[in-house]
Parts: sequence; structure tokens; C-alpha cells
Amino acid sequence: MKLHANAPLSPKGRQLLVDRIERGSQPVQDVAESLGVSERTARKWLARYRREGAAGLVDRPSAPNVVANRTDEQTIEAIAALRRLRFTASEIAEVLDRPLSTVSGILTQIGMGKLGRLDLQPVERYERLVAGELIHIDVKKLGRIHGGAGKRITGVKRNPGLYRSDAHVGERRIVGWEYVHIAIDDATRLAYAEVLSDEKATTAIAFLRRAIAFFESHGMSVRELLTDNGSAYRSAIHAIACRTLGIRHLRTRPRRPQTNGKAERFIRTMLGGWAYGAIYASSAERTAALDGWIYRYNHHRRHSAIGRQPPISRLNNLLGSYS
Repeated sequence: MKLHANAPLSPKGRQLLVDRIERGSQPVQDVAESLGVSERTARKWLARYRREGAAGLVDRPSAPNVVANRTDEQTIEAIAALRRLRFTASEIAEVLDRPLSTVSGILTQIGMGKLGRLDLQPVERYERLVAGELIHIDVKKLGRIHGGAGKRITGVKRNPGLYRSDAHVGERRIVGWEYVHIAIDDATRLAYAEVLSDEKATTAIAFLRRAIAFFESHGMSVRELLTDNGSAYRSAIHAIACRTLGIRHLRTRPRRPQTNGKAERFIRTMLGGWAYGAIYASSAERTAALDGWIYRYNHHRRHSAIGRQPPISRLNNLLGSYS
């Protein structure tokens, strides 16, 4: 039977092959045939044994010892330095005249593949332990629905171009916007939301009062409020309202929306589950669906950040009412 010249041989088989040839003085061809390998394979392992001893019978990696086109360390350091300056992979490839695939591979290898939060301050996660100690408030602007579902659902821009004459700016679009004001408790993630016509300071204050009443109806006492730096929250009347309500008002650092991250994350969940989670014929129909979605969020939806419990369960635990 003719065997392939490179048939494999197990480590024990190699040692047996060498012992039979070296100590038994058997011909190489006969030993190879008895072990089911080619004469060429037998001579290869015999030569390695005579040259290196027992170490020659050990498997060797197939990777080459030297790669002719390996990127030098100086270039890798240059790629890393440009990445720290927040260059994209394509920009680095253009500057250094290197293939994009090479640059991308090196960035991944040195742990800089995702630009993301590279060299930014680490995220400081926090969570209050007392229900109502801190609530987050934010606003999300949504386009009104007119004439059926819009482009996001149908892929076709269906809302007609309705305009009215304005003495100051001429023709003005009248379909307009709605503003979803949201409030969420830091400790329990219990949430409250309303769809309102604007985001003025007076509207924000009225929403704050109703939100506080909602949280108080669940046995919570609101102590602090965290918002972004919107004009409504920087106004004097909003500051007066907070003092009147006995609430300490905190605002996020400029250009650091992640400080109000719980509100931002809730808005993303709300958009996916409510605003864009169904097809609505009108804005009124969408608004009517909000209360039901909020109830499900508070009472049934499991929240990964609080041990996969719905917010109402955590509220009951923190307040000591396990019902």
C-alpha cells in the first residue's frame, strides 16, 4: 500500500519508530511500513532525532519564525499616538500610507479598536439607596403625527406640507412638535411621563408638581432634582419653584449628558416601546397609549439594572411594604 509522503505520526509512534531503527537496526522502509507511514515521514523524524535528540520528536508550530511584512514597532506606536488624538482608522491609514485593513487589525490588537470613550473620563456609576431621594427629569421632542404613520414606519414621507403665513418669517410649517416630559426615580427607576405642547419654564414647573404628586402617591418624598442645562431649568421662576417645593435642584455638567444617564436611558426605552413600538394614526392616539405603557414599565417590565425586577417591586422593598 502506497502512503502519502506526509502522513501524520503520533508522538508515541515517533519514539517507537526511532527505537526500532536505532536500537533494533531494522531498515527504515520496514519500520515505516509497519507503522503505517511513508518512508519519507520516517526519515524526517529520524533525522530530527539524530540532530536534536528527544526534543526533535516534539510537534512544532506551523507559524514562520520571521514574517517579512510584519509592521514595525515604530509604526505601531505612531498608529496608537494618532488614535489617542481621536483619528479614525481610515484617517490614520491615509496619514501613514498604510492599508486600512492593517491599521484596523493593529488597533484591535492593541485594544484601541473602538474609538468610543477612548481617553475620556471613566463613567462614574451611582445609585441612591432611598426612594425619592433623587429624581431625574428630561424632555424628548417628537414630531406630531398627521395623516397616518410617517416615514419611520412606512418608509414614505406621508405627512402633507401644511403651512401658514407668518408676518415675521413668511410660510411656517404647522404640523409641529410634541414634548414628552419624563421623570424617573434614581433608586427604584419608577417613572412618570406626560406629552405636553412645549418645554417652557412654566410648563416644566407644572410637570414637576404633578410628578412630585405621583411619587408622593407611592409613598416617596422627593428631595433632589437632576436636570440638564435647558433654558427652562436655568430660569429664575424654576429656581423659585424648587425652593417653594423644598427641593434641591442639581444640573448636569456642561456637555456631559451622561450625568443624567438614567433619564437618557429611560427615554431610549420609551421610544422603542411606546413612541415607535406601534403604528399610530394620529398624535392623539399615540398620547393615549402612553399611560398604559408607563404602567407596564413600572409594574411588569423587568429592569436589568435592578436585578431584573420591575420598578414597583423595588419600591416596595425599599419602603418595607412587600406587597
